[in-house]
Amino acid sequence: MHPKYTAEAEAYREKVQAFLAEKLPTNWGGIGKLDGQALVDFVTEWRKTLYAAGYLAPGWPVAYGGGGLSALEQVIIGEEFAKAGVPTGGPNDVFGIQMLGNTLLQWGTDEQKAHYLPRILSGDDVWCQGYSEPNAGSDLSNLGLRAQLDGDQWILNGQKIWTSAGHLADHIFTLARTDPDAPRHKGISFILVDMRQPGIEVRPIRMISGESEFNEVFYTDAVAPKGEVIGGLNNGWAVAMTLLGFERGEAAATGPIRFQAEVDRLLLLAKEYGVADDPRIRQRLAQCYAKVQIMRFNGMRVLTQFLAGHHPGPDAAISKLYWSEYHKEITELAIDIIGAEAMTPTGRHPSSAFSADDAGAPNSTWSWVGTFLNARAGTIYAGSSQVQRNIIGEMVLGLPKEPRV
Repeated sequence: MHPKYTAEAEAYREKVQAFLAEKLPTNWGGIGKLDGQALVDFVTEWRKTLYAAGYLAPGWPVAYGGGGLSALEQVIIGEEFAKAGVPTGGPNDVFGIQMLGNTLLQWGTDEQKAHYLPRILSGDDVWCQGYSEPNAGSDLSNLGLRAQLDGDQWILNGQKIWTSAGHLADHIFTLARTDPDAPRHKGISFILVDMRQPGIEVRPIRMISGESEFNEVFYTDAVAPKGEVIGGLNNGWAVAMTLLGFERGEAAATGPIRFQAEVDRLLLLAKEYGVADDPRIRQRLAQCYAKVQIMRFNGMRVLTQFLAGHHPGPDAAISKLYWSEYHKEITELAIDIIGAEAMTPTGRHPSSAFSADDAGAPNSTWSWVGTFLNARAGTIYAGSSQVQRNIIGEMVLGLPKEPRV
């Protein structure tokens, strides 16, 4: 529960701080200060800087382009980057590095790792996630996209939906049914698919916030080489669960830093609107502050396990459920503070549809309204809150499974 930072670890922290001081502008106030093309340009160049310095995938083996750093050093990088208000990569790196890359290290063949891992880091391959379908969102095992083997290649037909950043990607890791006669959790394979082919069509979905970060992806006789299956034929469910553990668990230790910055910004908002002394508002502000502290302690628990060599598993659902439900609460409070102005928001939009707005973001009404609208989706993507509760109950607490209809 209380990870200890050794003198060597603190020395490494100073090294990371020196790197940030050298590479960032002297008047740097966080990525939230940027908007539009200036934001895009900074993230693009920053990713190149991280790649050159070995910071894009600090825990990967050096042989694959990673930093070869210890678990504690990786956490220190995450903490210092969050405090400085800079990203740890580009917009699709959560899929390519955090999710697929870490999964390949665990499940991929030597040939697959040698080919894909360096290309993920260089940016030659940009990835997105092909999991959810119109009839298989929360019930992922019900997926219907088919992959049939035809000689030395797979032929894929079907649809995926809610594909985050799919419009920016050129590759998609896809869950497909390769044995339609097997039980639902069986007969699924994890296949790597090149999106730069006529058989793949990407259609953006306009969100309630007005952005289009989600997409539909249609497969019409799309092809993938036979050897692009990860983890073995019909073993895709196990591979998929490994990947979801990385998706849900890795930010548990550093996410509270962003949420604390958001609470601090909300306190300023309450003062700006003259409601900081309203007892009802103060009670809700205190509740948000307390929940972020709980989130921080839970992050320390995850960090302690991480440092002990525990890979993310079903317990990663705890962090995902907690922060996503909490984020609805704090953003609802922000809208109540803003009041009628929230109906005609102005100013800078949030730079991301996920989690809190970036460090340094102004207290514009659009920043808060956009984050409020995005927070609705946080309880659905990466596994809905209902699914997270089932995972926690059945796989963490050992409670009986829900009766099947």
